[in-house]
Amino acid sequence: MLNNYFKTALRSLLKHKVFTIINIVGLAIGIGAALVIALVVQFDFSFDKFEPDGSRIYRVVSTYTYQGQTSFNSGVPVPLHRVMGSVSGLERAVPFRIYGQDQRIVVPAPNTAPGIFKNQENIIFCDRAYFEMLPYKWLAGSVATALQNPNRIVLTESRAKLYFPDLKPEQVLEKTVIYDDSLKMTVSGVVADLKENTDFNFHDFMSLATAANFKLRPSGGDTDGGYNETSWSSTSSYNQLFIKISKQSSARQTEAQLNTMLKNNLEKSSPGESQTLSLQPLSNLHFSSEYDNFDQRVVNKSVLHSLLGVAAFLLILACINFINLTTAQSSQRAREIGVRKTIGGTRQQLISQFLTETFLLTLIAAIISIGMAYLLLIMFADFIPAGISYSMIFTPGMLLFIFILIIVVAVISGFYPAVVMSSYQPVQVLKSNPKTSKGVSFGLRRGLTVTQFVIAQVFIMATILVSNQIHYMLNKDLGFKKDAVMYIRTPYKYANSNLKQVYLNKIKSIPQVETISLGSDAPSSNNSHSTAFSYQDGKTERETDVELKYADDNYLNVYQLKLLAGRNLQPHDSTGAYIINQTYCKFLGFQNPKQAVGKLVKVNDKEVPIIGVVADFYQRSLQYAIKPAAICFSTNNRFTRTLHIALKSGANSSANWKNALIKMESSWQEVFPDDDFEYRFVDESTARFYKAEQNTGKLLKWATGLSVLISCLGLLGLALYTTNQRTKEIGIRKILGATITQIVTLLSADFIKLIFVAFSIAAPVAWYAMSHWLQNYAYHINPGIWLFVGTILSTITVALLTMSLQTIKAAMANPVKSLRSE
Repeated sequence: MLNNYFKTALRSLLKHKVFTIINIVGLAIGIGAALVIALVVQFDFSFDKFEPDGSRIYRVVSTYTYQGQTSFNSGVPVPLHRVMGSVSGLERAVPFRIYGQDQRIVVPAPNTAPGIFKNQENIIFCDRAYFEMLPYKWLAGSVATALQNPNRIVLTESRAKLYFPDLKPEQVLEKTVIYDDSLKMTVSGVVADLKENTDFNFHDFMSLATAANFKLRPSGGDTDGGYNETSWSSTSSYNQLFIKISKQSSARQTEAQLNTMLKNNLEKSSPGESQTLSLQPLSNLHFSSEYDNFDQRVVNKSVLHSLLGVAAFLLILACINFINLTTAQSSQRAREIGVRKTIGGTRQQLISQFLTETFLLTLIAAIISIGMAYLLLIMFADFIPAGISYSMIFTPGMLLFIFILIIVVAVISGFYPAVVMSSYQPVQVLKSNPKTSKGVSFGLRRGLTVTQFVIAQVFIMATILVSNQIHYMLNKDLGFKKDAVMYIRTPYKYANSNLKQVYLNKIKSIPQVETISLGSDAPSSNNSHSTAFSYQDGKTERETDVELKYADDNYLNVYQLKLLAGRNLQPHDSTGAYIINQTYCKFLGFQNPKQAVGKLVKVNDKEVPIIGVVADFYQRSLQYAIKPAAICFSTNNRFTRTLHIALKSGANSSANWKNALIKMESSWQEVFPDDDFEYRFVDESTARFYKAEQNTGKLLKWATGLSVLISCLGLLGLALYTTNQRTKEIGIRKILGATITQIVTLLSADFIKLIFVAFSIAAPVAWYAMSHWLQNYAYHINPGIWLFVGTILSTITVALLTMSLQTIKAAMANPVKSLRSE
């Protein structure tokens, strides 16, 4: 019986080739998109699920509130881990410290040149507790003793092979690795790389005991990165602390103990200022944008949920499309159904037959979608996480997902048409004109078509708005020059050396360089350093957090920052002077920038004069409001290691800049021979702020295109059904003198009404969703009437073009043929 169902289904699909192809295309698009999205979502939700008792593991993080502004830090005060033994309800405390970035590693080798590895990262100081929290497999050495003593290090298997390619793990023990030319370590263990998805991607593990004998970077007090070995008020993200609470304890109880301990050790804070500790679940590590996850990719859960929504909508559109096309085709199969029932076929058998056809068609679409997924992964390479590969589709879990998806889609798409068509009465459908028999509800098909266009129009409006917001952010005047400006960061280890000045002088002599400055970061940057400023105006004290930029006297010229009052920085200002921005000027109560010049602000208990006021400039993405900022003269601290270079513009700029870069790299090799030359242009750096939005925009464009395509296929199916049902009416109208234009207008009018009904539903939904999305940006466009006009006009245009394939054909048909049976 089942074999017969499949044979009959295959014959039916081949008989109605056009409908079959349209249905397969629609379902393949929906299933293919769902497949790729499922890969992404499953991949991201699989992070750090392998740790034993992971639900009881937390990271201790810091939150600061200052004058109503809240900031977050993934680190904790350094002294905290030393007193964790007094916290009850803990099974384990896991402290570790991140060993900076851009490390230079030397591996001595007998009788040959040493191996040199530049710009290395993902190196930490830790103890055995780290390996008790994460289930590493030990290939050499012992977790009990490997990190007991100073100057001992454990390597991952991949790192051991990189440093010692010809040695087995047990042969690597007792070998020497030198870090940053100053820290000599002995290998005491080798562990297998973690194969599961995790944000713990460290591969060099120095003993925590080494940290006591070595000056970590960053080090010092608040003036040097906020890192202090003894201060409870200094917090650095380099200093991490994870804990595992006992089964009997709760996160809330542990959090309360930690904050009590912090409060007892902190000095008295200023009014409006607070520092608290909180527990971040391990499961949240991969998804929190407030706290970093060791510079790994952070995923917003709402984005994943939105992706699932896109997949669901595309599948719904495909199912609706199938239902519309199948029911539109039903009148052509009415006699077949009547004959089957007449010779003894039951309704259950007919339902089984139609569901078999749907299953076979869905199976074909799924097979095509698997091939389509390969292309989608290539097309969305910028959006797809690096760890996802096409081979993951063939894992048992994904194959089970595909099988379930085929069953669900087949049932949703095929059940209603099967029930309806199997209900036909033989007496009615075997009359001379089966088209007049009682068919499926035309009203339902209209409702399904409206649903399709509601989804499609929401996508269209979202795409238009997101595209315009991205264009606005990329082209907005940021308050400084970003074109033809580049920057080069000198090596960290030479932060306090005069080599950066030597390199600056070499760059300055290059003819294509217009202006050059030594400072910290560009005006707009994700890196920031801030401190508390206070001002006494005679009545009240105005205190707030101010973002600092360190620079020399050419910084304003390179970026063409507009000086509204006062003067520029000078070398003698190194003893203390600030240029502030408009926002901070207004915070101090001065409407006229000239009023602020000469006033004294207190910073670290020292009064420093304001020597100038510059126009506001955007310090970060337009998601964030402009904050109070100040620029001070400094060329001799660890922050001022970046060269900001304004290049000359004009004819042959591209060729001239290329020559300039060659000279810059040549000079770099002379001054910093052991380090790689890297540079970036400021306009490219600011554009990277919006990479996530650009990916979202790209995804929306594709989702919109696919939803419109599937909706139009459904509309074509409805047009086929309508013109088929109204064939005689069209013939009579033509005989009575109706023109082709009048008939096309008549047939199209009902469809256009459906589009307007869909628009009336889609418009408020899109408006609410997009207004909510725009609230994430401090500076954004205001959606206008153009958004809705553009949507309805584009939808009607596409719909008319789609329907014209059938309505014009029907209007041009010879009425003699349609009325022959009358």
